[in-house]
Amino acid sequence: MSDQPVRVRFAPSPTGPLHAGGVRTALYNYLFARQTGGQMLLRIEDTDQTRFVPGAEAYILEALEWLGITIDEGLGKGGPHAPYRQSERKPLYRQYADQLIAEGKAYYAFDTAEELDAMRKRLEAAKVAAVQYNAITRMEMNNSLTLSPAETQRRLDNGDPYVIRMKIMPKEDIRFNDLIRGWVVVHSSQIDDKVLLKSDGMPTYHLANIVDDHLMGITHVIRGEEWLPSAPLHVLLYRYLGWESTMPKFAHLPLLLKPDGNGKLSKRDADLGGFPIFPLQWTDPVTGDVARGFREEGYFPDATANFLALLGWNAGTEQELFSMEDLINAFSFERVHKAGARFDIQKANWFNQQYLKDRPVAELAKEIKPLFDARGINISDQQVTKIIYLLKDRVTFVKDIVNESLFLFAAPQVYDQDVALKKWNEEAVAAISGLTDAFTSYEAAFEAESIKTLISETLGAMSIKMGKVMQPLRLALTGVGTGPDLMVTMEILGKEEVCSRLKGAIDRLPAQIRLA
Repeated sequence: MSDQPVRVRFAPSPTGPLHAGGVRTALYNYLFARQTGGQMLLRIEDTDQTRFVPGAEAYILEALEWLGITIDEGLGKGGPHAPYRQSERKPLYRQYADQLIAEGKAYYAFDTAEELDAMRKRLEAAKVAAVQYNAITRMEMNNSLTLSPAETQRRLDNGDPYVIRMKIMPKEDIRFNDLIRGWVVVHSSQIDDKVLLKSDGMPTYHLANIVDDHLMGITHVIRGEEWLPSAPLHVLLYRYLGWESTMPKFAHLPLLLKPDGNGKLSKRDADLGGFPIFPLQWTDPVTGDVARGFREEGYFPDATANFLALLGWNAGTEQELFSMEDLINAFSFERVHKAGARFDIQKANWFNQQYLKDRPVAELAKEIKPLFDARGINISDQQVTKIIYLLKDRVTFVKDIVNESLFLFAAPQVYDQDVALKKWNEEAVAAISGLTDAFTSYEAAFEAESIKTLISETLGAMSIKMGKVMQPLRLALTGVGTGPDLMVTMEILGKEEVCSRLKGAIDRLPAQIRLA
Protein backbone atom coordinates (compact mmCIF):
# COMPACT_ATOMS: atom_id res chain seq x y z
CA MET A 1 0.00 0.00 0.00
CA SER A 2 2.83 2.43 0.87
CA ASP A 3 4.34 2.18 -2.63
CA GLN A 4 1.00 2.66 -4.34
CA PRO A 5 0.20 6.14 -5.69
CA VAL A 6 -2.34 7.97 -3.55
CA ARG A 7 -5.92 7.61 -4.72
CA VAL A 8 -8.72 9.25 -2.76
CA ARG A 9 -12.42 9.51 -3.44
CA PHE A 10 -15.24 11.86 -2.65
CA ALA A 11 -18.44 9.83 -2.54
CA PRO A 12 -21.52 11.95 -1.81
CA SER A 13 -25.13 10.82 -1.97
CA PRO A 14 -27.39 12.69 -4.45
CA THR A 15 -29.97 13.54 -1.80
CA GLY A 16 -29.95 17.33 -2.06
CA PRO A 17 -27.48 20.20 -1.81
CA LEU A 18 -23.91 19.63 -0.66
CA HIS A 19 -23.54 20.54 3.02
CA ALA A 20 -20.50 22.56 4.13
CA GLY A 21 -19.23 19.46 5.92
CA GLY A 22 -19.31 17.52 2.67
CA VAL A 23 -17.57 20.37 0.85
CA ARG A 24 -14.80 20.37 3.45
CA THR A 25 -14.44 16.58 3.06
CA ALA A 26 -14.07 17.04 -0.70
CA LEU A 27 -11.56 19.84 -0.13
CA TYR A 28 -9.35 17.80 2.24
CA ASN A 29 -9.39 14.88 -0.20
CA TYR A 30 -8.36 17.25 -2.98
CA LEU A 31 -5.56 18.88 -0.94
CA PHE A 32 -4.10 15.53 0.04
CA ALA A 33 -4.29 14.17 -3.51
CA ARG A 34 -2.58 17.22 -5.00
CA GLN A 35 0.05 17.37 -2.27
CA THR A 36 1.07 13.76 -2.87
CA GLY A 37 0.79 13.84 -6.65
CA GLY A 38 -2.12 11.41 -6.37
CA GLN A 39 -5.58 11.28 -7.92
CA MET A 40 -9.04 12.24 -6.72
CA LEU A 41 -12.07 10.30 -7.80
CA LEU A 42 -15.77 11.30 -7.65
CA ARG A 43 -18.24 8.50 -7.04
CA ILE A 44 -21.97 8.75 -6.38
CA GLU A 45 -23.30 6.67 -3.49
CA ASP A 46 -26.91 6.15 -4.58
CA THR A 47 -27.71 2.68 -3.28
CA ASP A 48 -30.74 4.13 -1.45
CA GLN A 49 -32.83 5.06 -4.46
CA THR A 50 -35.70 6.25 -2.25
CA ARG A 51 -33.60 9.27 -1.24
CA PHE A 52 -32.48 10.25 -4.76
CA VAL A 53 -33.22 13.90 -5.56
CA PRO A 54 -33.27 15.13 -9.18
CA GLY A 55 -30.64 17.75 -9.89
CA ALA A 56 -28.41 16.78 -6.98
CA GLU A 57 -25.69 15.21 -9.15
CA ALA A 58 -25.41 18.27 -11.38
CA TYR A 59 -25.31 20.43 -8.24
CA ILE A 60 -22.36 18.43 -6.84
CA LEU A 61 -20.38 18.81 -10.06
CA GLU A 62 -21.09 22.54 -10.30
CA ALA A 63 -20.24 23.13 -6.64
CA LEU A 64 -16.87 21.38 -6.88
CA GLU A 65 -16.03 23.28 -10.07
CA TRP A 66 -16.95 26.62 -8.46
CA LEU A 67 -14.68 25.91 -5.51
CA GLY A 68 -11.75 24.95 -7.72
CA ILE A 69 -11.76 21.27 -6.75
CA THR A 70 -10.87 19.40 -9.91
CA ILE A 71 -11.63 15.70 -10.33
CA ASP A 72 -9.25 13.29 -12.04
CA GLU A 73 -11.64 10.40 -12.49
CA GLY A 74 -15.28 9.56 -11.93
CA LEU A 75 -18.67 11.17 -12.51
CA GLY A 76 -18.48 13.79 -15.23
CA LYS A 77 -14.91 12.79 -16.05
CA GLY A 78 -14.99 9.08 -16.86
CA GLY A 79 -12.20 6.63 -16.27
CA PRO A 80 -11.21 2.94 -16.23
CA HIS A 81 -13.51 2.00 -13.34
CA ALA A 82 -16.80 3.22 -14.81
CA PRO A 83 -19.65 3.32 -14.06
CA TYR A 84 -19.24 5.65 -11.09
CA ARG A 85 -22.83 5.53 -9.86
CA GLN A 86 -23.35 2.65 -7.47
CA SER A 87 -26.88 2.07 -8.77
CA GLU A 88 -25.33 1.22 -12.14
CA ARG A 89 -22.91 -1.26 -10.53
CA LYS A 90 -25.65 -3.36 -8.88
CA PRO A 91 -24.77 -6.75 -10.49
CA LEU A 92 -21.18 -6.35 -9.31
CA TYR A 93 -21.92 -6.51 -5.59
CA ARG A 94 -23.91 -9.73 -5.60
CA GLN A 95 -20.87 -11.92 -6.20
CA TYR A 96 -19.14 -10.59 -3.09
CA ALA A 97 -22.23 -11.11 -0.94
CA ASP A 98 -22.45 -14.68 -2.30
CA GLN A 99 -18.75 -15.19 -1.54
CA LEU A 100 -19.29 -14.17 2.08
CA ILE A 101 -22.23 -16.59 2.40
CA ALA A 102 -20.25 -19.43 0.86
CA GLU A 103 -17.44 -18.83 3.35
CA GLY A 104 -19.79 -18.62 6.35
CA LYS A 105 -19.19 -14.92 6.90
CA ALA A 106 -22.70 -13.81 5.98
CA TYR A 107 -26.16 -15.36 5.97
CA TYR A 108 -29.66 -15.08 4.55
CA ALA A 109 -32.25 -13.44 6.83
CA PHE A 110 -35.95 -13.90 6.03
CA ASP A 111 -37.37 -11.88 8.92
CA THR A 112 -40.46 -9.82 8.18
CA ALA A 113 -40.89 -6.23 9.32
CA GLU A 114 -43.34 -7.47 11.96
CA GLU A 115 -40.87 -10.03 13.29
CA LEU A 116 -38.11 -7.44 13.50
CA ASP A 117 -40.42 -5.05 15.31
CA ALA A 118 -41.41 -7.80 17.77
CA MET A 119 -37.73 -8.51 18.45
CA ARG A 120 -37.05 -4.84 19.19
CA LYS A 121 -40.00 -4.62 21.57
CA ARG A 122 -38.93 -7.83 23.32
CA LEU A 123 -35.41 -6.50 23.89
CA GLU A 124 -36.67 -3.13 25.05
CA ALA A 125 -39.01 -4.80 27.53
CA ALA A 126 -36.06 -6.79 28.85
CA LYS A 127 -34.15 -3.50 29.38
CA VAL A 128 -31.41 -4.54 26.93
CA ALA A 129 -29.06 -1.56 26.53
CA ALA A 130 -28.36 -1.99 22.81
CA VAL A 131 -31.22 -3.33 20.67
CA GLN A 132 -29.35 -5.17 17.94
CA TYR A 133 -29.62 -8.02 15.49
CA ASN A 134 -26.41 -9.67 16.66
CA ALA A 135 -24.68 -12.92 17.64
CA ILE A 136 -27.23 -13.52 20.40
CA THR A 137 -30.52 -12.31 18.93
CA ARG A 138 -29.94 -13.80 15.47
CA MET A 139 -30.35 -17.29 16.95
CA GLU A 140 -34.00 -16.47 17.70
CA MET A 141 -34.82 -15.17 14.23
CA ASN A 142 -35.65 -16.60 10.80
CA ASN A 143 -32.33 -16.89 9.00
CA SER A 144 -30.08 -19.47 7.43
CA LEU A 145 -28.28 -19.93 10.76
CA THR A 146 -31.43 -21.11 12.53
CA LEU A 147 -33.22 -22.77 9.59
CA SER A 148 -32.09 -26.07 8.11
CA PRO A 149 -30.20 -25.96 4.79
CA ALA A 150 -33.21 -27.57 3.12
CA GLU A 151 -35.65 -25.02 4.53
CA THR A 152 -33.33 -22.18 3.59
CA GLN A 153 -33.10 -23.46 0.01
CA ARG A 154 -36.86 -23.97 -0.14
CA ARG A 155 -37.44 -20.36 0.85
CA LEU A 156 -34.90 -19.12 -1.70
CA ASP A 157 -36.46 -21.24 -4.46
CA ASN A 158 -39.91 -20.02 -3.41
CA GLY A 159 -38.81 -16.40 -3.89
CA ASP A 160 -39.36 -15.44 -0.27
CA PRO A 161 -38.01 -11.93 0.46
CA TYR A 162 -34.67 -11.89 2.25
CA VAL A 163 -31.65 -9.76 3.03
CA ILE A 164 -28.04 -10.83 3.40
CA ARG A 165 -26.54 -9.96 6.76
CA MET A 166 -22.90 -9.93 7.82
CA LYS A 167 -22.06 -12.53 10.47
CA ILE A 168 -20.19 -10.71 13.23
CA MET A 169 -18.15 -13.08 15.40
CA PRO A 170 -18.45 -12.50 19.17
CA LYS A 171 -15.58 -11.76 21.56
CA GLU A 172 -13.27 -10.09 19.06
CA ASP A 173 -11.42 -6.78 19.11
CA ILE A 174 -11.35 -4.79 15.87
CA ARG A 175 -8.44 -2.35 15.61
CA PHE A 176 -7.39 0.26 13.07
CA ASN A 177 -5.05 3.23 13.12
CA ASP A 178 -6.90 6.41 12.13
CA LEU A 179 -4.68 9.14 10.65
CA ILE A 180 -6.38 11.75 12.85
CA ARG A 181 -7.52 9.84 15.94
CA GLY A 182 -4.78 7.25 16.33
CA TRP A 183 -5.61 3.68 17.30
CA VAL A 184 -9.32 2.90 17.51
CA VAL A 185 -10.36 -0.34 19.23
CA VAL A 186 -13.95 -1.61 19.20
CA HIS A 187 -15.22 -4.91 20.60
CA SER A 188 -17.35 -6.95 18.21
CA SER A 189 -20.16 -7.11 20.80
CA GLN A 190 -20.82 -3.46 19.98
CA ILE A 191 -21.48 -4.21 16.31
CA ASP A 192 -24.69 -5.66 14.92
CA ASP A 193 -25.10 -7.95 11.94
CA LYS A 194 -25.49 -5.22 9.35
CA VAL A 195 -27.48 -5.81 6.18
CA LEU A 196 -25.11 -6.06 3.20
CA LEU A 197 -27.63 -6.76 0.46
CA LYS A 198 -31.20 -5.48 0.64
CA SER A 199 -34.32 -7.37 -0.42
CA ASP A 200 -34.39 -5.48 -3.74
CA GLY A 201 -30.90 -6.75 -4.56
CA MET A 202 -29.28 -3.37 -3.97
CA PRO A 203 -26.23 -3.33 -1.71
CA THR A 204 -26.14 -1.19 1.40
CA TYR A 205 -23.51 1.50 1.71
CA HIS A 206 -21.35 -0.82 3.82
CA LEU A 207 -20.86 -3.46 1.13
CA ALA A 208 -20.88 -1.14 -1.87
CA ASN A 209 -18.30 1.31 -0.61
CA ILE A 210 -15.87 -1.43 0.46
CA VAL A 211 -16.13 -3.24 -2.87
CA ASP A 212 -15.83 -0.03 -4.88
CA ASP A 213 -12.92 1.34 -2.84
CA HIS A 214 -11.07 -1.95 -3.34
CA LEU A 215 -11.77 -2.26 -7.07
CA MET A 216 -10.98 1.41 -7.67
CA GLY A 217 -7.66 1.19 -5.82
CA ILE A 218 -8.50 3.75 -3.13
CA THR A 219 -5.56 4.16 -0.75
CA HIS A 220 -7.03 6.66 1.73
CA VAL A 221 -10.61 7.08 2.90
CA ILE A 222 -11.06 10.65 4.16
CA ARG A 223 -14.59 11.16 5.43
CA GLY A 224 -16.68 12.71 8.20
CA GLU A 225 -16.71 11.65 11.83
CA GLU A 226 -20.26 10.34 11.45
CA TRP A 227 -18.76 7.32 9.68
CA LEU A 228 -16.40 6.47 12.56
CA PRO A 229 -18.88 4.02 14.21
CA SER A 230 -19.10 2.12 10.89
CA ALA A 231 -15.33 1.93 10.41
CA PRO A 232 -14.83 -1.29 12.50
CA LEU A 233 -17.49 -2.99 10.38
CA HIS A 234 -15.65 -1.89 7.24
CA VAL A 235 -12.35 -3.17 8.62
CA LEU A 236 -14.02 -6.55 9.20
CA LEU A 237 -15.40 -6.56 5.66
CA TYR A 238 -11.90 -6.03 4.26
CA ARG A 239 -10.74 -8.95 6.40
CA TYR A 240 -13.67 -11.22 5.45
CA LEU A 241 -13.20 -10.52 1.74
CA GLY A 242 -9.46 -11.24 1.94
CA TRP A 243 -8.44 -7.65 1.17
CA GLU A 244 -6.93 -6.67 4.52
CA SER A 245 -3.44 -6.20 3.05
CA THR A 246 -4.73 -3.54 0.63
CA MET A 247 -7.17 -1.89 3.05
CA PRO A 248 -7.01 1.91 2.71
CA LYS A 249 -5.95 4.15 5.57
CA PHE A 250 -8.78 5.95 7.33
CA ALA A 251 -9.04 9.60 8.37
CA HIS A 252 -12.26 10.65 10.11
CA LEU A 253 -12.75 14.41 10.08
CA PRO A 254 -14.27 16.38 12.98
CA LEU A 255 -17.88 17.50 12.86
CA LEU A 256 -18.93 21.01 11.90
CA LEU A 257 -20.76 22.46 14.89
CA LYS A 258 -23.49 25.07 15.28
CA PRO A 259 -22.27 28.68 15.69
CA ASP A 260 -22.64 28.37 19.47
CA GLY A 261 -20.65 25.12 19.46
CA ASN A 262 -23.55 23.02 20.77
CA GLY A 263 -24.42 20.22 18.38
CA LYS A 264 -23.98 19.42 14.71
CA LEU A 265 -24.53 22.20 12.17
CA SER A 266 -27.83 21.83 10.29
CA LYS A 267 -29.85 23.55 7.59
CA ARG A 268 -32.24 24.72 10.30
CA ASP A 269 -29.35 26.56 12.00
CA ALA A 270 -28.56 28.28 8.70
CA ASP A 271 -32.20 29.21 8.11
CA LEU A 272 -32.60 30.63 11.62
CA GLY A 273 -29.26 32.44 11.47
CA GLY A 274 -29.74 33.79 7.97
CA PHE A 275 -26.45 32.43 6.61
CA PRO A 276 -25.49 29.83 3.98
CA ILE A 277 -24.11 26.36 4.65
CA PHE A 278 -24.31 25.21 1.03
CA PRO A 279 -21.79 26.22 -1.66
CA LEU A 280 -24.51 27.09 -4.18
CA GLN A 281 -28.13 28.11 -3.85
CA TRP A 282 -30.49 25.14 -3.90
CA THR A 283 -34.16 25.04 -4.83
CA ASP A 284 -35.98 21.98 -3.52
CA PRO A 285 -37.60 20.31 -6.55
CA VAL A 286 -40.59 19.20 -4.47
CA THR A 287 -41.34 22.05 -2.06
CA GLY A 288 -39.77 24.91 -4.01
CA ASP A 289 -37.97 26.05 -0.85
CA VAL A 290 -34.77 27.96 -1.58
CA ALA A 291 -31.65 27.46 0.53
CA ARG A 292 -28.91 30.09 0.51
CA GLY A 293 -25.63 29.44 -1.28
CA PHE A 294 -22.20 30.96 -0.60
CA ARG A 295 -21.88 31.85 -4.29
CA GLU A 296 -25.21 33.65 -4.54
CA GLU A 297 -24.66 35.44 -1.21
CA GLY A 298 -21.54 36.99 -2.73
CA TYR A 299 -18.67 34.96 -1.29
CA PHE A 300 -15.63 34.38 -3.46
CA PRO A 301 -14.87 30.70 -4.13
CA ASP A 302 -11.26 31.02 -2.95
CA ALA A 303 -12.36 32.80 0.24
CA THR A 304 -14.95 30.08 0.85
CA ALA A 305 -12.35 27.33 0.38
CA ASN A 306 -9.95 29.15 2.71
CA PHE A 307 -12.66 29.46 5.38
CA LEU A 308 -13.72 25.82 5.14
CA ALA A 309 -10.15 24.53 5.17
CA LEU A 310 -9.56 26.13 8.57
CA LEU A 311 -12.66 24.53 10.10
CA GLY A 312 -10.85 21.74 11.88
CA TRP A 313 -7.31 22.25 10.56
CA ASN A 314 -4.56 24.81 10.93
CA ALA A 315 -1.01 25.06 9.70
CA GLY A 316 0.43 25.51 13.18
CA THR A 317 1.32 29.12 12.43
CA GLU A 318 -0.40 32.50 12.67
CA GLN A 319 -1.17 32.43 8.95
CA GLU A 320 -4.86 32.54 8.06
CA LEU A 321 -4.95 33.54 4.40
CA PHE A 322 -4.11 30.63 2.09
CA SER A 323 -4.40 30.34 -1.65
CA MET A 324 -5.34 26.88 -2.91
CA GLU A 325 -1.68 26.28 -3.69
CA ASP A 326 -0.75 27.34 -0.14
CA LEU A 327 -3.31 24.93 1.28
CA ILE A 328 -1.99 22.09 -0.84
CA ASN A 329 1.54 22.69 0.42
CA ALA A 330 0.60 23.15 4.07
CA PHE A 331 -2.10 20.52 4.63
CA SER A 332 -1.41 17.58 6.94
CA PHE A 333 -3.53 15.13 8.90
CA GLU A 334 -1.36 15.76 11.96
CA ARG A 335 -2.83 19.26 12.19
CA VAL A 336 -6.47 18.18 11.81
CA HIS A 337 -8.29 18.45 15.13
CA LYS A 338 -10.24 15.64 16.75
CA ALA A 339 -12.80 17.99 18.33
CA GLY A 340 -15.64 19.55 16.34
CA ALA A 341 -15.17 22.90 14.60
CA ARG A 342 -17.55 25.77 15.30
CA PHE A 343 -19.08 27.27 12.15
CA ASP A 344 -18.54 31.01 12.55
CA ILE A 345 -20.12 32.92 9.65
CA GLN A 346 -18.50 36.15 10.88
CA LYS A 347 -15.14 34.53 10.20
CA ALA A 348 -16.33 33.61 6.71
CA ASN A 349 -17.25 37.26 6.21
CA TRP A 350 -13.81 38.33 7.41
CA PHE A 351 -12.17 36.03 4.88
CA ASN A 352 -14.29 37.47 2.10
CA GLN A 353 -13.32 41.00 3.15
CA GLN A 354 -9.63 40.12 2.93
CA TYR A 355 -10.02 38.57 -0.51
CA LEU A 356 -12.06 41.56 -1.67
CA LYS A 357 -9.34 43.98 -0.54
CA ASP A 358 -6.73 42.02 -2.49
CA ARG A 359 -8.87 41.63 -5.62
CA PRO A 360 -7.48 43.58 -8.60
CA VAL A 361 -9.61 46.64 -9.32
CA ALA A 362 -10.00 45.63 -12.97
CA GLU A 363 -11.55 42.30 -11.92
CA LEU A 364 -13.91 43.98 -9.48
CA ALA A 365 -14.94 46.52 -12.10
CA LYS A 366 -16.05 43.72 -14.46
CA GLU A 367 -18.26 42.28 -11.71
CA ILE A 368 -19.64 45.61 -10.49
CA LYS A 369 -20.54 47.33 -13.77
CA PRO A 370 -23.42 44.90 -14.54
CA LEU A 371 -24.79 45.45 -11.03
CA PHE A 372 -25.03 49.18 -11.68
CA ASP A 373 -26.57 48.51 -15.09
CA ALA A 374 -29.19 46.27 -13.43
CA ARG A 375 -30.21 49.22 -11.25
CA GLY A 376 -30.49 51.51 -14.26
CA ILE A 377 -27.45 53.54 -13.21
CA ASN A 378 -25.37 54.68 -16.16
CA ILE A 379 -21.80 54.97 -14.93
CA SER A 380 -18.44 55.33 -16.67
CA ASP A 381 -15.54 52.91 -16.20
CA GLN A 382 -13.58 55.72 -14.56
CA GLN A 383 -16.35 56.31 -12.02
CA VAL A 384 -16.56 52.57 -11.26
CA THR A 385 -12.83 52.51 -10.55
CA LYS A 386 -13.06 55.50 -8.21
CA ILE A 387 -16.00 53.96 -6.35
CA ILE A 388 -14.09 50.70 -5.91
CA TYR A 389 -11.12 52.54 -4.40
CA LEU A 390 -13.52 54.49 -2.17
CA LEU A 391 -15.36 51.50 -0.73
CA LYS A 392 -13.49 48.21 -1.20
CA ASP A 393 -11.77 48.38 2.21
CA ARG A 394 -15.08 49.02 3.97
CA VAL A 395 -17.33 46.25 2.65
CA THR A 396 -17.66 42.45 2.76
CA PHE A 397 -19.13 41.63 -0.66
CA VAL A 398 -18.88 43.00 -4.19
CA LYS A 399 -22.60 43.80 -4.13
CA ASP A 400 -21.99 45.96 -1.04
CA ILE A 401 -19.88 48.33 -3.12
CA VAL A 402 -22.94 49.04 -5.26
CA ASN A 403 -25.35 49.24 -2.32
CA GLU A 404 -23.03 51.47 -0.29
CA SER A 405 -22.45 53.82 -3.23
CA LEU A 406 -26.08 54.61 -4.03
CA PHE A 407 -25.81 57.87 -2.08
CA LEU A 408 -23.55 59.12 -4.87
CA PHE A 409 -26.41 59.01 -7.37
CA ALA A 410 -29.19 60.77 -5.43
CA ALA A 411 -28.95 63.80 -3.18
CA PRO A 412 -30.23 63.22 0.37
CA GLN A 413 -33.81 64.22 1.07
CA VAL A 414 -33.59 63.61 4.81
CA TYR A 415 -30.64 63.91 7.16
CA ASP A 416 -29.50 61.97 10.22
CA GLN A 417 -31.47 63.65 12.98
CA ASP A 418 -28.99 63.06 15.81
CA VAL A 419 -26.08 64.48 13.81
CA ALA A 420 -28.17 67.42 12.61
CA LEU A 421 -29.24 68.38 16.13
CA LYS A 422 -25.68 68.17 17.48
CA LYS A 423 -23.61 69.55 14.60
CA TRP A 424 -25.78 71.78 12.37
CA ASN A 425 -25.32 75.26 13.90
CA GLU A 426 -24.61 78.80 12.77
CA GLU A 427 -20.89 78.17 12.51
CA ALA A 428 -21.46 75.09 10.37
CA VAL A 429 -23.85 76.95 8.08
CA ALA A 430 -21.40 79.82 7.70
CA ALA A 431 -18.55 77.41 6.92
CA ILE A 432 -20.57 75.44 4.37
CA SER A 433 -21.82 78.63 2.70
CA GLY A 434 -18.22 79.81 2.40
CA LEU A 435 -17.12 76.42 1.00
CA THR A 436 -19.95 76.48 -1.52
CA ASP A 437 -18.76 79.84 -2.81
CA ALA A 438 -15.15 78.61 -2.92
CA PHE A 439 -16.09 75.44 -4.83
CA THR A 440 -18.27 77.37 -7.28
CA SER A 441 -15.46 79.70 -8.28
CA TYR A 442 -12.78 76.98 -8.27
CA GLU A 443 -11.47 76.42 -11.83
CA ALA A 444 -8.77 73.73 -11.36
CA ALA A 445 -9.30 69.97 -11.47
CA PHE A 446 -11.79 68.98 -8.76
CA GLU A 447 -9.72 66.15 -7.23
CA ALA A 448 -9.40 64.80 -3.69
CA GLU A 449 -6.05 66.43 -2.82
CA SER A 450 -6.93 69.81 -4.29
CA ILE A 451 -10.37 69.72 -2.60
CA LYS A 452 -8.71 69.09 0.77
CA THR A 453 -6.34 71.99 0.24
CA LEU A 454 -9.17 74.30 -0.83
CA ILE A 455 -11.25 73.38 2.25
CA SER A 456 -8.28 73.97 4.56
CA GLU A 457 -7.49 77.35 3.00
CA THR A 458 -11.12 78.51 2.97
CA LEU A 459 -11.78 77.53 6.59
CA GLY A 460 -8.45 79.00 7.65
CA ALA A 461 -9.44 82.34 6.17
CA MET A 462 -12.71 82.13 8.13
CA SER A 463 -10.88 81.18 11.36
CA ILE A 464 -12.97 78.01 11.62
CA LYS A 465 -11.31 74.76 12.64
CA MET A 466 -11.59 71.95 10.09
CA GLY A 467 -12.63 69.43 12.75
CA LYS A 468 -15.80 71.36 13.49
CA VAL A 469 -16.93 71.33 9.89
CA MET A 470 -16.17 67.86 8.50
CA GLN A 471 -19.18 66.07 10.00
CA PRO A 472 -21.70 68.77 9.05
CA LEU A 473 -20.13 68.83 5.58
CA ARG A 474 -20.56 65.05 5.25
CA LEU A 475 -24.12 65.34 6.56
CA ALA A 476 -24.95 67.95 3.93
CA LEU A 477 -23.50 65.84 1.12
CA THR A 478 -24.64 62.34 2.11
CA GLY A 479 -27.36 62.71 4.73
CA VAL A 480 -25.37 60.78 7.37
CA GLY A 481 -22.55 61.54 9.75
CA THR A 482 -20.12 58.75 8.86
CA GLY A 483 -18.87 57.14 5.69
CA PRO A 484 -15.91 56.63 3.37
CA ASP A 485 -13.19 59.16 2.54
CA LEU A 486 -15.00 62.47 2.15
CA MET A 487 -12.50 64.05 -0.25
CA VAL A 488 -12.70 61.11 -2.66
CA THR A 489 -16.49 61.15 -2.27
CA MET A 490 -16.55 64.80 -3.35
CA GLU A 491 -14.26 64.08 -6.28
CA ILE A 492 -16.65 61.36 -7.50
CA LEU A 493 -19.69 63.62 -7.03
CA GLY A 494 -18.05 66.42 -9.01
CA LYS A 495 -18.08 70.16 -8.36
CA GLU A 496 -21.59 70.91 -9.62
CA GLU A 497 -23.23 68.12 -7.63
CA VAL A 498 -21.29 69.05 -4.48
CA CYS A 499 -22.42 72.67 -4.71
CA SER A 500 -26.00 71.63 -5.44
CA ARG A 501 -26.14 69.34 -2.41
CA LEU A 502 -24.59 71.91 -0.11
CA LYS A 503 -27.13 74.55 -1.17
CA GLY A 504 -29.94 72.00 -0.75
CA ALA A 505 -28.80 71.18 2.79
CA ILE A 506 -28.68 74.86 3.75
CA ASP A 507 -32.27 75.20 2.52
CA ARG A 508 -33.72 71.95 3.95
CA LEU A 509 -31.84 71.17 7.16
CA PRO A 510 -33.21 74.06 9.29
CA ALA A 511 -36.76 72.94 8.52
CA GLN A 512 -35.95 69.34 9.51
CA ILE A 513 -34.36 70.50 12.76
CA ARG A 514 -37.43 72.58 13.61
CA LEU A 515 -39.70 69.58 12.97
CA ALA A 516 -37.54 67.44 15.25
